[in-house]
Amino acid sequence: MTTPPSRSVWLTHLERLSRPVLQHLASGSLHEQMPREHAGDCQEGRLVTMRLEALGRLLAGIAPWLDAEVDDDEQKLQQEFRDLLYQGLEHALHPGDADYLGTQGHPQAIVDTAFVAQGILRAPQTLCDRLPGHLRDQLGQFLQLQDDLKPYFNNWLLFSACIEAAKRRMGLPWDPMRIDYAIRQHEQWYLGDGHYGDGPHFHADYYNSFVIQPMQLDILEACPEQDELWDRLTPRARERLGRYAVVQERMIHTDGTWPAIGRSICYRAGAFHALSSAAWKGLLPEELPPAQVRCALSAVIQQGFRDSVYDEQGWLKIGLSGSQPALGERYITSGSLYLASFVFPALGLPASDPFWSDADLPWTAIRIWERGENLPNDHALYSAEALI
Repeated sequence: MTTPPSRSVWLTHLERLSRPVLQHLASGSLHEQMPREHAGDCQEGRLVTMRLEALGRLLAGIAPWLDAEVDDDEQKLQQEFRDLLYQGLEHALHPGDADYLGTQGHPQAIVDTAFVAQGILRAPQTLCDRLPGHLRDQLGQFLQLQDDLKPYFNNWLLFSACIEAAKRRMGLPWDPMRIDYAIRQHEQWYLGDGHYGDGPHFHADYYNSFVIQPMQLDILEACPEQDELWDRLTPRARERLGRYAVVQERMIHTDGTWPAIGRSICYRAGAFHALSSAAWKGLLPEELPPAQVRCALSAVIQQGFRDSVYDEQGWLKIGLSGSQPALGERYITSGSLYLASFVFPALGLPASDPFWSDADLPWTAIRIWERGENLPNDHALYSAEALI
């Protein structure tokens, strides 16, 4: 089967984004070659975790594609990237190597080790079952490095939980209490209509998409029949993600831009992690046809990865539509930006899936603002209220 044109475009952007990180890590030159750009008065120690950020975030975004069954014309790229990843892990997991990604107890390591863990949950064949034995052992040891670090009382609880879920998947000793605490606490922070608070307070930003909804569901789905409450919450988490996907699709403007609101806006197209993840998991509500979401996300990708967001060596620059370092918070570094890969989970769907194969459809903003269609009004979700 010939790769659908829109899928080819997505793959072109995935390759351009990923190649500098994977190639330099594979050659042992990531520490030497990666820019050390940061926004303003960088938080102490943030540059220490910068390379772990780049790899962990990139892995979590492209993992569904790394593990997917793909057609012949994209198998070459997929296998190349798997090989580069394995070569890179030889450096990243080896203490004493210049590109070793272990850290000295910096709290940020919880975050980006969790993104590595999320990659394991999303690509268990590539990052667990087919991983060479010595790398699998080293990766397990790497996950355990963060056992003594304490997460903040917000979405960071999910980072500790995700690491435990990955340990479980790898057959390592794991702590179900960390998962239970994170899941129960987020259930208490559920606000309704498919939205969670980021901790006790609501934040008008994209963290329901960046982290909360996709990571929580990945954790729950990785631990079936482990706990009665977790099993009861899983379908609710799916329904909430579906509702949030509707909200996200309606935020995409007619030209593929989106509201620049909230912190971490420099993660660019990764703001639509939840929408892409809902498509990948088959959780789009009936009112949201897959092809409509594909077209909306394709427009986001074209806007989010325009030439101006890269430097001359192909690394992402801090900003949204170009180099705009004032948009970055003190915790933003060159490595942080690779959360932009979180727009790509839908590439985990085969090319034959309706998401890719159905004819183009205009998204909601075009239908309302450009075509003047008389669409049904939008409704809140009431059927998935909090259990505890």
